[in-house]
This record gives sequence, structure tokens and C-alpha cells, in this order.
Amino acid sequence: MNRLTLTAATALALTAFAGEAAARDQIRIVGSSTVFPFTTAAAERFGATSGQKTPVVESTGTGGGFKLFCGGVGESHPDFTNASRAVKKSELESCAANGVDAVTEIRIGFDGIVVANAKEGAAIDVTPKELWLALAKQVPGEDGKLVANPNKTWNEVADHLPARKIEVLGPPPTSGTRDAFVELVMETGCEEFEAVEAIEDKGQRGAVCKTIREDGAWIDAGENDNLIVQKLKANPDAYGVFGYSFLEQNLDTLQGSKIEGVEPTFENIADGQYPVSRSLYVYAKNAHVGVIPGMKEFIAEYTSEAAMGEDGYLADKGLIPLPEGEREEVRQEAASLKPVQK
Repeated sequence: MNRLTLTAATALALTAFAGEAAARDQIRIVGSSTVFPFTTAAAERFGATSGQKTPVVESTGTGGGFKLFCGGVGESHPDFTNASRAVKKSELESCAANGVDAVTEIRIGFDGIVVANAKEGAAIDVTPKELWLALAKQVPGEDGKLVANPNKTWNEVADHLPARKIEVLGPPPTSGTRDAFVELVMETGCEEFEAVEAIEDKGQRGAVCKTIREDGAWIDAGENDNLIVQKLKANPDAYGVFGYSFLEQNLDTLQGSKIEGVEPTFENIADGQYPVSRSLYVYAKNAHVGVIPGMKEFIAEYTSEAAMGEDGYLADKGLIPLPEGEREEVRQEAASLKPVQK
């Protein structure tokens, strides 16, 4: 199908969609499990104060959310998707191929990625280098050559760590949290090894840095961060990887590990001391605005000071607010439905 034909087909779909507006009068949102609690809170506030139906919010994971969101235009496709990382160029290309040719990016704030465990377990202070040694599929052996990761217990990684089995529950490859953990922790830790830096092939070097072991030390625990929390409570020797907001909601039973000596607290993440933090996003499908009722009003609610400001209700859920100037910029770009460019 050439571009002219695709444009005509998209226009026809939009015309048909506009005629079917009565088929769905409720906003539908998919995506990141990390952003899910924040969007749910905004949706509930919107439903309680706007006179419109409360949006339906589903936790599908960041990658799964983009797949659904980019599937097409029309009442059977979502209006928004949550994301714990920025949209990829390939995902925007997938959107465009399916007629979703204008998407607005709304940066709502940021949070930290934590390594946490039950309070009955051993508190640890680790570096990205040590986490990479614990979780990478291949690591340098005694002769400097790469070998299958032989480390079975934490104290084999570093003497100051506990003599306990390495067991980490984390998100699957479709998760934005997994993507961010690989980028901010695994790749950062990997850079400290001469044996890895000596690999000339960039693709091979990247694979060594990013590939997580598959021998049981890392356990894909699904997109449901609450499930990871429950499993940690049942197994004090295990650690979990998830967003700071889930730690904050469970501080009565869980403790966060220090990274490079810095505790994962709201204040430390907000002022940049905590080294493992990332931005959080919501993406709007511009073609649905004006067709699905309430989309512009929902965007206004989500980006309001009452929601994403320093004293907003989303901070109570663990969202780290953006600086004031950035919040105003986000607010203006979201209100104007400025399309994201890659």
C-alpha cells in the first residue's frame, strides 16, 4: 500500500470512527505497571470531579501497551498508553504504519528503580558493577575471558555482601522497568570491566552488557509489581527489582537496598543523589481527541498542579515531581497536543 492509499484509508477509518463515537464514551488506557497507580489515581479523580465516566486503566506493561496503542485508530484501540521509558522510534513507526500518525508525549514525573527485599532479610549496599556481576549471563573469568556466570551467592560477587543465594525477582523483557534497569544498572556496571571494553564488535559488547542470566538467579516475575512484592514477603532471602513507588507503598514490610551508598528515598531521587532513576510518561492518541469524550479534560487533570505538582496527589503515590519550569512546559505541550518526534 503506497502512502497516498494509506492516507486515504486512514482518513476513511477516522471518518467511520467519528461516526461510531457513541460506541465508546469512556477513555481506555493501557501500559506500564509502574505508571498504573498514578494514572489510576488521576482517572479516579477525573471520574469523581468531571461529570464523565472514570477511564478504564489496564496494566499491560510498557511494551505491551505500545503494541496495543499502536494497533490502529478506532473505538477498539486504546486512547492513551502509560510508559516507564520513552517511546522508541520503531514503536512510532509501527504506530504510523497503522494510521496512528500523531502521538503526544506527556512526561509526568520520574521515579527510581530499586532493589528491595523483606525487612527480615539482609539489607545490602551494592554498586551497578556488583549487580552486573551477580546478574549478567557472561562475566570475565580469572583469565579475563568471558565465561558463563559462576556466581551462585552474593558473597562470591563481593565479600561485603551476604552469603546467600542470588535470587532476584524482576520484570520481563516487555517491561519498561526492565529496559531502564538494563540501561541504568547493567550497562553502567558493565562499563567498568576492561575485558568487556576490549570487545571490538559493538553489537557483541552490547549483548554482553545487557543480557541477563537465565539459570534461575534472575526470575521473570511478570508485569505485576504487586505480585513481586508478595513473593518477597514470602521469601526474605530474595530481592526484587521494581519502581520506587511500590517500595514506598510497602515500607512496613520491605526495605530498599542502597546503591553506591545512597538510600532510595523520595528526597534522594528528587534531588538526583540516587543514581538509578528514570522518567515516566503517558502518550495520547491525537486522532481520538474530540471523538472519545473527555480526553483533553483528562490531560488537563493529569498535568495540573493538583495532580503532578510538588504537593499533588500523585506525589502521595510515590511519583517524583518534575521541576516547576518543566511541569509548565509539559502542561503547555500536552494542552496543544504537540506530536512527539524521533
